[in-house]
Amino acid sequence: MIPQKKRLLGLTPTELKTVVGSLGMPAFTAKQVAQWLYVKHVQSIDEMTNLSKQNRQLLAEHYEVGTMTPIDCQRSADGTIKYLFPVCCHDITTYQEGLFVETVFIPDHDRATLCVSCQVGCKMNCLFCQTGKQGWQGNLTAADILNQIYALPEVEQLTNIVFMGQGEPMDNLDAVLRVTEIMTADWGWQWSPKRITVSSVGVRGKLKRFLDESPCHVAISMHSPLHEQRQQLMPAEKAMPIEETIELLKQYDFTHQRRCSFEYICFGGMNDSPLYGREIVRLLQGLECRVNLIRFHEIPNVNLPASDEKRMEALRDYLTSHGITTTIRASRGQDIFAACGLLSTAKRNKESSK
Repeated sequence: MIPQKKRLLGLTPTELKTVVGSLGMPAFTAKQVAQWLYVKHVQSIDEMTNLSKQNRQLLAEHYEVGTMTPIDCQRSADGTIKYLFPVCCHDITTYQEGLFVETVFIPDHDRATLCVSCQVGCKMNCLFCQTGKQGWQGNLTAADILNQIYALPEVEQLTNIVFMGQGEPMDNLDAVLRVTEIMTADWGWQWSPKRITVSSVGVRGKLKRFLDESPCHVAISMHSPLHEQRQQLMPAEKAMPIEETIELLKQYDFTHQRRCSFEYICFGGMNDSPLYGREIVRLLQGLECRVNLIRFHEIPNVNLPASDEKRMEALRDYLTSHGITTTIRASRGQDIFAACGLLSTAKRNKESSK
C-alpha cells in the first residue's frame, strides 16, 4: 500500500526535531521517535509507547512510519529470494501506483547479503543490464531505499548490504548518503561501514563526493579495461572513462578498513583473454583493490556470450599472480533470474496492459 501521509522513515534526528516542534511537542520527542524507527524498527506510531497517547494521536494525524511490504517474490532453489517493492519517487509530485523496484536477498552460510535498488529504471543503459532497458523513471526517496531493508522479512539475518540493484547510486547520491548515514550512525542502526558497499559506473563529481563523505566500501563496474569496448558495453564510458575513475580512486587510501573493488562481467571471447588481464593490471597498478569476476547471465534480446569456467579461472589466476586479489563470484538465483530488472519489467508491463 502506497503511504497516504508523510513518512517518518528516512528522516534524521534533526528533521524529526523539526517535525515534532511543528506539532508543539517537546524537542526530546524527536530522539524517542528516532529510537523507535531505527533501533526498535516499529511499523506504526501506536507502537511508540513512551510517547503520550495525545502525542501519538497528533503525530499519526499528519505522519505514518511509511513502511511498504513487498508485493511479490521469487524463491530460488539455492535460497536466494527476489522481492518486488512498490515505491514513491522524488521526481513525482503525487504518489502513484505502478512503480516497483527489486531487492535480492542472498543467504550464504554465515553471511546474508541484501542487494538494494536506488532508482526506478536507470539512465546508464548498459548493454548487458535489463534495468537500463526500462529507461529512467525516477530517483527513490531515502524512505524507499531504507524500506527495502526495514520491511524485509529476513531483516534480522542481514550481515551485509550492497547498493548493486536497480539504478546508479551516484545518480541519487543524496538519498544514498542519507541511508548509509542512518545505517551507520550511533542514533541509527549502528552498523559498521565495512558491512555496506556502494557501486558505481564512476559518475564524474558524484563519486568524489561519495569518497569524501562516506566511509563505506566502493565497487566500480569495469567490465572492460579498453575505452572503445567499454563504451560499447557501457555508454557512460564516453563521459566517464574508466582510466579517469581509477586515477581518482588512487587519491584515496584503501590500505586499511575501507575497500575498493571492481566488478567485471566476463563475456566469452570478448573480454576474458590474457590481453584483458594485462590491461587490467596496467590500469590498477598502484591501487589497493580487488576484482570480482562475474558470470554473464542471459537477459532477453541481448546477444552476448557467457564466458566458460576455464577462461574465467585463467583470468583470475593471471590477475592474482600479478598482485591483484581476484575472485570468481558464485552464481546465485539463476533459476529466478536474480539479476535485477526482469521481475519489475514484467510487473510494469502487466500493469500497463490493464
